[in-house]
Amino acid sequence: MRGLDVLLWGVLPYVSLVVLVGGTVWRYRYDQFGWTTRSSELYESRLLRIGSPLFHFGILVVVIGHVIGLVIPQSWTSAAGLSERMYHVQALVLGGVAGFATLVGVAILVHRRRTSGPVFMATTRNDKAMYIVLVAAIVAGLATTLLGAGVVGEEHNYRETVSPWFRSVFTLRPDIGAMAAAPPSYRLHTLLGMSLFAIWPFTRLVHAFTAPVGYLFRPYIVYRSRSAGARSRVPRRGWEGPGS
Repeated sequence: MRGLDVLLWGVLPYVSLVVLVGGTVWRYRYDQFGWTTRSSELYESRLLRIGSPLFHFGILVVVIGHVIGLVIPQSWTSAAGLSERMYHVQALVLGGVAGFATLVGVAILVHRRRTSGPVFMATTRNDKAMYIVLVAAIVAGLATTLLGAGVVGEEHNYRETVSPWFRSVFTLRPDIGAMAAAPPSYRLHTLLGMSLFAIWPFTRLVHAFTAPVGYLFRPYIVYRSRSAGARSRVPRRGWEGPGS
């Protein structure tokens, strides 16, 4: 086992997790006013209405697909009657469509930030770095989807390499050999994913951890209108006293 493999697949995952958790806690404690997407809809809304839904709905499906592929063992889907071939077909179709939608959405959002002056001025250096890593991770993810299904190159079953390594990280016994045996495209995608998680707390992506749960339990806002028969009060002039 090479020292570089130990560093990349045995040490770096825990470094990224510590930075993700610690950075998020720090951001919440000391920068709650900055815990926002810094909405720029006021400056430009036409491209935002197209790019934002494509990105958000696409990334939601991508995340669900990653959870299914990395967390659920292959033996479970086989026991449920889903063959390996059918699994890769649905992963190719759903993952390809969702990944392409996500890439198009983020491309529109990046174009919007580059071409709209006020929006560009509201973009921080951290956000610019985030966009670079995010786009690279999405492109690498699309490449692994095509490679894993055998559309381009030799087919690879990542649930025998990447998935066991991913689950082993959380049992504190990382299966370094399994990840080292994965094709280079999968290793690159994993490294970009860990990099994205490491910078996550310091960018606008941190707003993803904020769920508006309070809206489910807040009291109703009651609006009362004047009755039809009531006389409206004539507004007084500003220099008149309250008893005038």
